[in-house]
Amino acid sequence: MDLKEMKKHADALDDSKKREPLKKAKRSPKRLLIGAFLLLLGFFAFYFNDTQQLYGNDEESILKVIHSIEGYENNSIEIVEIKDMNDRRYAAGFLSDNNPGYIQFQKNKDGNYKWQQIEVDVNEAFSVFAPEPLLFLIVTNEENKIAKMQVSVNGQEIEQEFTPYKASVTWMFPPKTGKSHYSYKYYDKDGELIYYFK
Repeated sequence: MDLKEMKKHADALDDSKKREPLKKAKRSPKRLLIGAFLLLLGFFAFYFNDTQQLYGNDEESILKVIHSIEGYENNSIEIVEIKDMNDRRYAAGFLSDNNPGYIQFQKNKDGNYKWQQIEVDVNEAFSVFAPEPLLFLIVTNEENKIAKMQVSVNGQEIEQEFTPYKASVTWMFPPKTGKSHYSYKYYDKDGELIYYFK
């Protein structure tokens, strides 16, 4: 390499040192506007999604919740009883097209009752649900002919009476035992045994 070429390379190196430092990218107003719009859109989506949530805070809202559940949208719903236990709410004894059922809500941190579970017995007049251990929830409709139920829990008898041919809700709390064996006897208004389940 001759002297001319060496000088040329040296000048090229000096020019690279003289380059201007990188400039900060300018924030265009258009980009800022789009960013602000997206943040605002996210806020409204969150806010309206939360306010659209249905809760079971009263009978009217419980009906709305039930009708919002797939399979119950067009059913005739009759709330027979609502009961609160600790932070749980039971719209027990609702009849869905005259079929006994119950719906359970859990109270959230804001004090609203959020739907958790629903159960309906189709083509039954007398239904026993066990939404929690040691809790029987009996829901009847106007076709129920059972006037009395005897439950035997490990030989210990519990008896419960009902008004036949009337929609009703009854709560039973069986005794706490280790491993339980249940048997059920159902009687009509004349005291005649209708069913016996072991």
